[in-house]
Amino acid sequence: MYKTLRGLVLREVKYKESSKMLTVLTEEGKLSCEGRGAMRKGSKIAGAAQQLTWSELTLFENRGRYTLTEASVLEDFSALREDFSDFALGVYFAELLEAVSDEEYPNPALLTLGLNALYALSRKLYGAEHIKACFELRLCSLAGFAPELTACAVCGEQNIERPRLNLRGGVLHCAECACEGRSVQLCAASLAAMRHVVHADAKKMYSFTLDEPSTARFHYAAEEFTLCQLDRGFGTLQYWKSLQI
Repeated sequence: MYKTLRGLVLREVKYKESSKMLTVLTEEGKLSCEGRGAMRKGSKIAGAAQQLTWSELTLFENRGRYTLTEASVLEDFSALREDFSDFALGVYFAELLEAVSDEEYPNPALLTLGLNALYALSRKLYGAEHIKACFELRLCSLAGFAPELTACAVCGEQNIERPRLNLRGGVLHCAECACEGRSVQLCAASLAAMRHVVHADAKKMYSFTLDEPSTARFHYAAEEFTLCQLDRGFGTLQYWKSLQI
């Protein structure tokens, strides 16, 4: 049976002599497929079988296994391939998307998030760290790990002057209330930024500015919260960081 889908290639692995195994986030969920002959010179699917490429894919399904038979590139985010740092960050985004998406379980908002982030990064619409922090926090929210940022989880105070975010529980505590477990310090501005990213329309998610201290708190909180909620590290993140030195 054949089906045609649009998908973003999250990962590519060499398979046999000239093929690839691809992990693709599609409109119908995540799936794995074989790009047969994708590494062969002159292959008609070679361009679409590259990591961080958004393509229209025709797949043949046989007993639950997919083979890529035809493909056309819709967007290859070519500017990312000209900048090692930006491409490495894009690959980190792809690894996060793969970590939170499920096989054949549709989550269109996750796919939109990934495409918008790669577009913003490739066009340099915002700073790379700004895009990264917004992407991380929104991804956690879409994956079911949204932090509760309305008020202190203990006393219910909403106007918190010195808020702390509990990384494991995903809740706020004010300075007067005990915060058990690992937490990070926020400020009014960085907390407002986190609330914006969690709740804003997808097209307006990146549209805000912060002063330097608040920016640092926001970036740090988003990364630490993501790593804690997903309970794992990411080699792609460490590689991207090594390029910033």
